[in-house]
Amino acid sequence: MLKNELFFEKTPLSAIGSYAKRMNDELKGGKIGYYHLPEIGANLLGEIAEFEATLSHIKSVVLVGIGGSSLGVKALKTMLPGAKRSRERELYFLDNVDAFSFERVCESIKFEETLFIISSKSGTTIETITLFKCILARFDSPNLSKNFIVITDPASPLEVYARQNGVKFFNIPKNVGGRFSVLSAIGLVPLMLCGYDAAALLEGARVCKRRFLEDGDDTLLQKAYHYATHKNAKINVIFSYGDRFLEFNDWYVQLWAESLGKKKGYKRYGLTPVGLIGSRDQHSFLQLIMDGVKDKTVSFIKVALADADAAVPNLSLNGLEGCDFVNGLSLGELINAQCGATTHALVQEGISTDVIELERLDEASAGFLIYYFELLTSATGIMLGINTYDQPGVEVGKRILKTMLTAGKQD
Repeated sequence: MLKNELFFEKTPLSAIGSYAKRMNDELKGGKIGYYHLPEIGANLLGEIAEFEATLSHIKSVVLVGIGGSSLGVKALKTMLPGAKRSRERELYFLDNVDAFSFERVCESIKFEETLFIISSKSGTTIETITLFKCILARFDSPNLSKNFIVITDPASPLEVYARQNGVKFFNIPKNVGGRFSVLSAIGLVPLMLCGYDAAALLEGARVCKRRFLEDGDDTLLQKAYHYATHKNAKINVIFSYGDRFLEFNDWYVQLWAESLGKKKGYKRYGLTPVGLIGSRDQHSFLQLIMDGVKDKTVSFIKVALADADAAVPNLSLNGLEGCDFVNGLSLGELINAQCGATTHALVQEGISTDVIELERLDEASAGFLIYYFELLTSATGIMLGINTYDQPGVEVGKRILKTMLTAGKQD
């Protein structure tokens, strides 16, 4: 399903074995709930299917959420354009308080044929609740239960509101952080309602869990230790070869940055994520990696088998014969060859790299990839000695915003 080849020196198992034990302690301790989502999520599928059976009038779904409530879902939708879906509902996103985006989505739907998913872990996310209000004002809906559902923490203010108004709700486990929640109701509900194979997604995550937490594969621990202890490389690039990974890169950036950028007392920690798309960004960012300061690691992602694979025709254009060396290749073969050549160039420069190769890009491999990066984040956080699962820096800005706008109204 996934191969991961490391192009840097491995660390003796005796030096990293204690970190494997600490990951297993997190797994068994119960405080960090995302570890168990492959199993918990499977228990949710029946409830989602039962609810879906009541939605014969629904032709489109709008997910209203921000950050961890939308990025992972967006990533999976974008990675799976060729998925054989059991139903063809269009999935839209409202994940920013941007007037242009709000109008564009509203103009693309028919309200009576649309289900809005109001998704907020805390139940009080200002952007999400604001967009919810704007939707209510725009469409003047008298019957919330027909066109709205809620995904939130148990007993949150948003769940209370849903109960009071007869709105269906799904809960996120309280011990699952937002950026680790895509395999919970946060992702499973919208994806399953739009016909994606949620069971295969969870099975891919379970395969990943068995491989790295039960079967003793140390590749992920090696990579995390290399990142956490590297003297110079504090920027971690993922170079994803294929446009389908664009939103996945955004999800990775949030997961990595919000988890690993922390302050303990007066000491600051952080590894900076960068997401690139190949081969396009070979013509922009690659120059900096190759010849700039050696403060980066690079993790390549590629897909071995393409769902659609046009071939480069055997055409020779006058004056452009120097480009004929790719004739006869499929575009999939070409983009993977470019990935291989770039990898080779960076290895020659002594830059720490690794290659993640997916056999194909389907729900199972996407579930594996999501869970892989969640585990990698947890392992790296353990090795840095930080709390991977809070985000106090984000909360400061929220408090200042409330103070500013409240003071402005009083004036």
